[in-house]
Amino acid sequence: MRINKYISSSGFCSRRMAEQYILEGRVYVNGKQAEIQTVIEENDVVTIDGQEIKPKDPEVYILLNKPAGITCTTERHVEGNIIDYVNYPERIFPVGRLDKDSTGAILLTNDGDIVNDLLREENGHDKEYEVTVDHKLTDEFLNHLREGVKIYNPVTNSYVVTKSCRIKKINQRMFRIILTQGYNRQIRRMCSAYQYQVRSLKRIRFINLTLENLDEGKWRYLTEKEINEIKKYKKGANQL
Repeated sequence: MRINKYISSSGFCSRRMAEQYILEGRVYVNGKQAEIQTVIEENDVVTIDGQEIKPKDPEVYILLNKPAGITCTTERHVEGNIIDYVNYPERIFPVGRLDKDSTGAILLTNDGDIVNDLLREENGHDKEYEVTVDHKLTDEFLNHLREGVKIYNPVTNSYVVTKSCRIKKINQRMFRIILTQGYNRQIRRMCSAYQYQVRSLKRIRFINLTLENLDEGKWRYLTEKEINEIKKYKKGANQL
């Protein structure tokens, strides 16, 4: 890698500024003054004014269509954990959770700066699910879900009322629901409050990420467009 690109990839400065530092004689490689045409090899040590420069690890964004039976945890001792399942060669972690029995879209990344901004409830980011229950849907039941349901939140050991949400009936036992919250087993608890049991639950969309052309159990890298949209949610960025 050319030295100016190597320096800029560290986030220390732009390529143009890196070239200026080189011309000023402030850049050294393995203790020798660098030149504009210097190429950096593996294990070379680059310094500017005596400060070692290291490139950032490239950001990784992966969308997994999670199968049932996989637990969204980084705890490697947990059998069926998502990290071992994806088996990515670098450290990544899931953004949020899908419970073990649920399937569908979940984002994994090494970008720790973005996690809270994607999950923060007040930002109102959509999470869309397809839900199948054990008996026939009624308009009354769906209206209850739309308006908000009192459920137990084990994290705070208290009861909460879910926010109003969008729901579309698909057939007699299946509906789609769009949440902007993420309480523990929220949809299952909402349904259980009215004596419905969830038979299958699949997240089909997380913000702008969908499962289009992604089979269950498979993962893919986000596209450049998807990454750019996701990064708009970083703290301080403009909202979509």
